[in-house]
Amino acid sequence: MEQQLSSGLSLLLLLFTAISASTAMHPSTRRLGVVGKLVESDFEVELPPEFVTYLYNQTLDHFSYRPESYTTFQQRYIINYEYWDGPNSSAPIFVYTGDEAGITGVAAYAGFMVELASRFNGLLLYIEHRYYGESVPFGSKDEAFSNTSKLGYFTSTQALADYAELITNLKKNLSAENCPVIAIGGSYGGMLASWFRLKYPHIVIGALASSAPILYFDDITPENAYHVIVTKDFRETSESCYNTIRESWSEIDKVAAEPNGLANLSQIFMTCEPLNSSQELKYYLALRYVFSAQYDNPPTYPVKKVCRAIDGAPEGTDVIGRVAAGLNASVGPPCHFVYDFIPSNMSEFQWQMVMPIGHGANDTMFQAWPFDLNNHTKTCQGLFGVTTRPHWITTEFGGRDIKSVLRNFGSNIIFSNGLRDPYSAGGVLQDISDSVVAIYTDKGAHCLDLGTPTATDPDWLVSQQEKEIKIIGLWLAEYNARLLSNAYGRMG
Repeated sequence: MEQQLSSGLSLLLLLFTAISASTAMHPSTRRLGVVGKLVESDFEVELPPEFVTYLYNQTLDHFSYRPESYTTFQQRYIINYEYWDGPNSSAPIFVYTGDEAGITGVAAYAGFMVELASRFNGLLLYIEHRYYGESVPFGSKDEAFSNTSKLGYFTSTQALADYAELITNLKKNLSAENCPVIAIGGSYGGMLASWFRLKYPHIVIGALASSAPILYFDDITPENAYHVIVTKDFRETSESCYNTIRESWSEIDKVAAEPNGLANLSQIFMTCEPLNSSQELKYYLALRYVFSAQYDNPPTYPVKKVCRAIDGAPEGTDVIGRVAAGLNASVGPPCHFVYDFIPSNMSEFQWQMVMPIGHGANDTMFQAWPFDLNNHTKTCQGLFGVTTRPHWITTEFGGRDIKSVLRNFGSNIIFSNGLRDPYSAGGVLQDISDSVVAIYTDKGAHCLDLGTPTATDPDWLVSQQEKEIKIIGLWLAEYNARLLSNAYGRMG
């Protein structure tokens, strides 16, 4: 099995889960996602009528020639023709490289793509990742997840080949062979966009990879870097808030050990069901904190919201009471669904994810939780009967010595980040060459630059997006100049 990383839209369903100690996934690490929510992979958003949904008869296995490899499945994609000048003008195609969710939610959130289409008279194309949303092989999720022989086709390598085949077919059908394609993605989708440019440079002329932690594999990035940034976000917002959270873990354990302690904690934190252990509550709180940091974007600024409630609790409120106030400000009443998350062999994310994220006892505001690859491997063996390949991503896509490697053969990639995003620790934060560039903001967090521009956007966000637009404009100008030069050459 290939092990890989999986990804402010009020319409999407929140699924804040506490992850039990039995799982290999770090209990206080948010899964990636371009949208600031944790969503069901099959959750749907109704889109405006200009977004038209199609199905493509996609090849199951692009890399072998066994009879079953030629099996096909229906892959969903969405097109918006509203701004496109058509194939005769060589107008660009902006394609979203689908990530770990249904494609409608991304199409609804990623309004920056619409801005690009309006600026450059482009076609918008959103492709759903295989095994997510409605793009599930073998007829149903139950069948697709019934055994590892069928799950074995669920890899990022196959997904990238899906995108290449679909784009090539679509351009042919639209007589748009001369229209340049630019890949865009956020989070896991951003990783895919950058890898797509590197693996298929004849398909896409450039890529915008937003909040793409392509360096968070093996030991390239320190294990604790994610939670160090979460801690930094809270500490910079309020020293007293940071201290309260840091002290709260042992206080929760202390209360839980008292007679009726778990019942008291259930009442204080207004849990929907009685707590079974203090671990459940601590994992849930940790998820809330990392969620707040990962999506600490305007206008809501959730870290500030949590800390304002913690610091603003009435005088005399103890540590646990202050943390409960912060939780209520973050999620709100009437109650909190705190429960154990049991790893499932029906989980897309559990199949895909292995990132060495953990931390020690004194390097963050959290209790110690070091990354345990052996435990992760045992979990995967128990769920799926296969052994992880934790080093395959760096073998397949690289990551080590990335500056010299991409300087030698990479081009036309924008790596964008907000430094308040914990995943920025695994992102590319320095220019690699004139055309492989890093654009980041100190104040932004996860995938903010892919959202719809508004009149109230802060200047730093406007500047970030304008830089991206300018660079993409240069790519298109260079492409069109080469196209024109080739045309003249043929005439001569």
